[in-house]
Amino acid sequence: MRSRLFKNFHLRVGGAGLGAAFLMANSSIGPGFLTQTTVFTQQLLTSFGFVIIVSVLLDIGAQLNTWRILTMSEMRAQDLSNQLLPGLGYFLCAMVVMGGFAFNIGNIAGCGLGINVLTGLSFEKGAIISCVIALILFWVREIGKMLDGFTKILGTLKIMLTLFIAYAAHPPLLESIHHTFIPEKLSTAAIVTIVGGTVGGYITFSGAHRLLDAGIKGKASMQEVNKSAISGIIISTIMRFILFLAVVGVVIKGVVLDNNNPAATVFQTAAGNFGLRIFGVVLWSAAISSVVGAAYTSVSFFKTFHPLFIKYERLCISIFIILSTCIFVFIGKPKQLLLFAGIANGFILPIALAIILIAANNSKLMKGYQHPLWMRLSGWLVVAAMGWMSILTVYDWAVK
Repeated sequence: MRSRLFKNFHLRVGGAGLGAAFLMANSSIGPGFLTQTTVFTQQLLTSFGFVIIVSVLLDIGAQLNTWRILTMSEMRAQDLSNQLLPGLGYFLCAMVVMGGFAFNIGNIAGCGLGINVLTGLSFEKGAIISCVIALILFWVREIGKMLDGFTKILGTLKIMLTLFIAYAAHPPLLESIHHTFIPEKLSTAAIVTIVGGTVGGYITFSGAHRLLDAGIKGKASMQEVNKSAISGIIISTIMRFILFLAVVGVVIKGVVLDNNNPAATVFQTAAGNFGLRIFGVVLWSAAISSVVGAAYTSVSFFKTFHPLFIKYERLCISIFIILSTCIFVFIGKPKQLLLFAGIANGFILPIALAIILIAANNSKLMKGYQHPLWMRLSGWLVVAAMGWMSILTVYDWAVK
């Protein structure tokens, strides 16, 4: 009996760990990343591979530190911050929720674009339909199980379909590999936007909070936490390079991309109308899974502040999704919203990560866990690099 219980527990934890990895990866390869990758690959061509390499290194420093510190402290980010300094958790919560809200408006925009490509319906109608689908997902099934299964299926689907498009686009592989390590062009705005869109704001905490909700915490779970974090980074990195190769294979031929929906042009050029339909599926899958991830994680930031938020978690998530949809329907401009969301959350990342790293020095809060020196150093390097590049990017935008 004991061995059977242990086996069931092991399988449950493994499922939740992989679910957390896919939740983070799906959140990081949402519609914002599809649009951002296309726009910046058009500018940098094969040198965009270098941006991906840099963003992956920054992701590793941010994700491993955040997941390890939060699960070892057995507290969500806002609770750990409030224990470190009363009120600091509310400040962090406000930043992340606002960033998550900006992301979710962009995610809803991506849903609208995807439905538009598949059916011809307007962006606004597509966004409303997707909003209803997301609400049904949260209300008809248990949230944790739904997230784990839903994100795994959509994550695998996105990678396989985009791989087909990359193959059809015939990208210059040798040149892409060469400029990935020795770039011809550089862009701090591209790095900040991509990092912000793939690991900024709420995304940094999405997987860690999912693990805590699943009961994966403490020193006994360290191996599972590391495995889950690394799996998420690997999954998102594979998708980034596949999409980059698909885009560069098209734009290097001189194809002019549609300004309102640039990624759609890539898929259509590579595989005709069939490729365009694939894009609709990929974009909608990326968007709806990101809507789910952004809403779930953003609400997880304030639900511990009062028992009512825990009791009405589904209602809070539903309101979050509905408000995001209403604002997109009112504002429109999906491409601009997706780019802005990446930059805004790139600015949040160094502040949020710095708070978590400072908390890691408090042995009482960490329950005796000693955070490795090399991880602390890597984390502070990310804080310094992203802080500096974010300031440069905001300055450039202000000047323009």
